[in-house]
Amino acid sequence: MRAMTLEILASLRERFPQGARVELLRMDDPQAPAIGTRGTVRGVDDSGSIMVAWDSGGSLNVLFGVDECRKVGD
Repeated sequence: MRAMTLEILASLRERFPQGARVELLRMDDPQAPAIGTRGTVRGVDDSGSIMVAWDSGGSLNVLFGVDECRKVGD
C-alpha cells in the first residue's frame, strides 16, 4: 500500500467527487459486492478510502492501495 500524502488525497477527491458514479473492479473483502457493481460516491475520507453507496445496498469503502474502482459516466 502506498503512503497517503496531501497531494494524493486532493487528487482522489477531485477524481471521485461526491455524487460520482463508480464501478467496482477489485475488492479484497469477503463481504464485497460483486465485481462490476456500481454505486454512488459519498466522499473520500482522510485515509483516501472512497466511501460508496453501492446500488446493491451495501456501503463498503474502496480502500486506497488495496481495492479498485473506476469512474463511470451514468
